[in-house]
Amino acid sequence: MKLYITTPSPFARKVRIVAREKAVAVEEIAVDPYGNAPELLASNPIVQVPTLIARDGLPLTDSPVICEYLDAIGSGSRLLPQDGEERLRVRRIETLANGALEMGVKWVLEKRRPETERSPTWIARWSENLARALDALEATDPSAEDWHIGTLTAGVAMTWMNFRHPEFDTATGRPKLVALQTALEQRQSFIETYPV
Repeated sequence: MKLYITTPSPFARKVRIVAREKAVAVEEIAVDPYGNAPELLASNPIVQVPTLIARDGLPLTDSPVICEYLDAIGSGSRLLPQDGEERLRVRRIETLANGALEMGVKWVLEKRRPETERSPTWIARWSENLARALDALEATDPSAEDWHIGTLTAGVAMTWMNFRHPEFDTATGRPKLVALQTALEQRQSFIETYPV
């Protein structure tokens, strides 16, 4: 299977971690989505990473979908419960963490615009949404001992925010998220995929 990535992408990192945790062999191919990398464009019309070419040869896009697929075909305990209230609980945490990442990505894209074209209103909106999402994640009582796709994504989010938005305070008032991040960054799958 082929996995199209960029190494700084938090969504690609999430998938790369799941592949390692579930012992699923994938060939990671770094591409430039902004340059419309032909191999990525051929499998994903919106040219976004991550994109996985699954065992059936068809593409899977969107990190939650890819992670669920890898979770199902990989070895070991499930990162996403198969059904019931526990699945919904885990999905809620994952969705909050993905939402925080989406706000952070929008903020990055705004920073890349020429300074005269940047919108202080949107930057304020995205940073406020990001702070609220992290506060909501803190309220879920995250812990590395409660290992699932939600806590994995929350750990990825904390590290990526510090990587891309060092001016944004992720730590104050969020000791559980800080502890989660610290613990998860010790796992081999996290070490091997640290953003560069």
